[in-house]
Amino acid sequence: MLRILTRTPAMAVLSALVLGLAAADARAQDEHLEIAKRVLSSAPLFDGHNDLPWAIRNADAPRDVRAYDISRPTPGHTDLARLRAGGVGAQFWSVYVPASVMEDGGGARMQLEQIDIARQIISDHREDLGLALTAADVMDQFHRGKIASMLGMEGGHAIENSLGALRAFYALGVRYMTLTHSANLPWADSCCELPELGGLSAFGEEVVREMNWLGMLVDISHVSPGSMHDALDVAEAPVIFSHSSARAVTDHPRNVPDDVLRRLPENGGAVMVTFVESFVNQDVTNYVGPPEGRPRATLADVVAHIEHIRDVAGIDHVAIGGDFDGIDRGPVGLEDVSTYPALFAELSRRGWTESELRALAADNLLRVMRAAEATARRLQAERDPSMATIEELDGLVP
Repeated sequence: MLRILTRTPAMAVLSALVLGLAAADARAQDEHLEIAKRVLSSAPLFDGHNDLPWAIRNADAPRDVRAYDISRPTPGHTDLARLRAGGVGAQFWSVYVPASVMEDGGGARMQLEQIDIARQIISDHREDLGLALTAADVMDQFHRGKIASMLGMEGGHAIENSLGALRAFYALGVRYMTLTHSANLPWADSCCELPELGGLSAFGEEVVREMNWLGMLVDISHVSPGSMHDALDVAEAPVIFSHSSARAVTDHPRNVPDDVLRRLPENGGAVMVTFVESFVNQDVTNYVGPPEGRPRATLADVVAHIEHIRDVAGIDHVAIGGDFDGIDRGPVGLEDVSTYPALFAELSRRGWTESELRALAADNLLRVMRAAEATARRLQAERDPSMATIEELDGLVP
């Protein structure tokens, strides 16, 4: 039987109320998105880690930067249009090489190739990207309307136990080095193998000192807690975690324990919160099963890590390091580099002020870079570059 419902005055009032609430919510959402866009247009959003050079190395035309044309839509997470839509103003391009190359003795060569790929990306898109070697360069490129582009080495294995190689990579434009990747080195324990040294060896400590001398940021993502503490004991400049999250929120060995977070204010460093699903959501971390059944992390999971680090270390010690193109997928709501405004809008909705959003986006990393540069100027006035070797410091036989 067809039943015809008549619209009563009460129903009309209720409908109007529902529509009014929906419109108010939409206006509020738009307001927070506008705040996010205003912040990201006035400050260069730093992202600490993007693996585009590795994606190009492994594309259908390996290492061919022009074939993998980021001026057009790409199959990965990153292209120029999406970088612009995301408000990215300063990008560390990861020049990653796997630790397995140590077995073949080809680490330095592959590292040079990855640096070459990254520098080709910047050169081929010079209207949109500009090489930045200092904090002043970052701001100069940003004011020119370009995305400041920096290079970050992911794993100290590529220096092949040589401080001379470290200095050479700095001369080629590398501005941070992750001390390890996911395998132990003769001079540093990583996050993801059983500790062999308990942290850093004497040579590992000298690597940190020489990075400070150069002005290269010491990146302690991927290292063990022992290596984190040893690096903090030795470092004279702020350290970074280029792409890590909070271990108290998601118990994953790639994340940062609270006892390390509590040391950051004294050091001045920053954790660049990553979007890797297994690092930000415990269900994903614990999942064992076929890929199609894997749970999803969400934007809200990432927010939980950002706010935990803010609460433990302080607002001055948290930043962003998405790891796009180094992951198969981003969390729901953070699927590619275009989605950063949604993250900042959510933080605004949760009560973050514009100055706090600017700290997260840019101010914290600019401060870290400036402090590292000032430390390098002081150290270079005090001493010459180190000629130490792993053989003499760690007693190894060449």
